[in-house]
Amino acid sequence: MLTKKQKNLLLFINKKLRSSGVSPSYEEMKQSLNLKSKSGIHRLISALEERGFIKRLAHKARALEVIKLPETASANDIYNNFSPSVIKGGLDEEQVPSDEDEVPVLGKIAAGTPVEAIQNEVARIPLPNNLEKNGDYFGLKVQGDSMIEAGIHEGDTVIIRRTDTADNGKIVVALIDEHEAMLKRIRKKGKVVALESANRNYETKIFGPDRVKVQGVLVSLYRNF
Repeated sequence: MLTKKQKNLLLFINKKLRSSGVSPSYEEMKQSLNLKSKSGIHRLISALEERGFIKRLAHKARALEVIKLPETASANDIYNNFSPSVIKGGLDEEQVPSDEDEVPVLGKIAAGTPVEAIQNEVARIPLPNNLEKNGDYFGLKVQGDSMIEAGIHEGDTVIIRRTDTADNGKIVVALIDEHEAMLKRIRKKGKVVALESANRNYETKIFGPDRVKVQGVLVSLYRNF
């Protein structure tokens, strides 16, 4: 069983590796835990290594590999780069939004579904109040459970802002080889693009940069209860 500091350090290292592909420095780790010296970090890392949670990579400075995460870590601990803005279903029928305040729902998103084929509007939903009115948005219905640990469930309607660029760690609609679309978390390192599921039962998919095109970034979602 890990202490609170050991767990917090492990989750910080995991987050840094997932976002940048590089282990955090001892100074960054010290600041993250609000410690006064780096000697405490050395002791925590040694304890995590002894318990089999991390591994130091030989012949590389600052090189750590996360082997496993504590079973008590929550989905929010592990996937804390995105907190979806969830809007509950069951809208007041008397409040009829104008066309300018609505988002077209174009179909379903799951592995194997072409974005270009989902151009027929199947419904319209109100634009969430927290989004800019002048943005270009569309909605997609979620199929499957590959993003469930990021708070995205089957049956949710995700709101996507159209863009062809995205920062590391963002959840995007990614088009693969011009025909297959996925809702995944994107990571870029050098000439490699990784598309991650938020479900430990699914493997990360790795592609060359010329095979992946960003179609939009997830900004919110609707859920019916």
